[in-house]
Amino acid sequence: MRILFSKPRLYGLSQGDRISYIRQLRMMTQDEVSDKLGITGDCKRRTMTRYERGNRKPGDKRIKELSEVLQVNINSIKQYDFENIIDLIYLFLWLEELYPKIEIYIPDSLVYMDKNKETLNVFLSEWEKMRTLKNNKTISFYEYIDWKFNYEIEWRDRLNEYRKDQLTRYR
Repeated sequence: MRILFSKPRLYGLSQGDRISYIRQLRMMTQDEVSDKLGITGDCKRRTMTRYERGNRKPGDKRIKELSEVLQVNINSIKQYDFENIIDLIYLFLWLEELYPKIEIYIPDSLVYMDKNKETLNVFLSEWEKMRTLKNNKTISFYEYIDWKFNYEIEWRDRLNEYRKDQLTRYR
């Protein structure tokens, strides 16, 4: 059992770097993850090493299993193709791990964002609230990380809440 914990360093935004970072945040070894995935044999650690170094890409089934073992949303460790707004949202969350003081500003003029503008605004609003709670020590670093790497868009509820907030603000 570890007594002292230091936050791992994120070296890049590759899928392997993200898997390695979360594994270390969860204080798990490659052997422990391999065991929970049911990988057996003399070289069970080799599979995890290859995933983390980017020498091997886990398939969809394995990504789902990894997300369950690491207790994160699948979107935090999947390969991003940016065809869905959630990929951009997770990119922002990961950028914060690389650059902790990052501020994201999305200009209204971005054409790509037009169809997803409300969803993105809801996310940015929630993210700012959570960052403030973390910075004020209202929630712990671990609570923030759990929120961050398990973020999901619950479309209808969050959009309705955002719309109400906007209406209240401008009345």
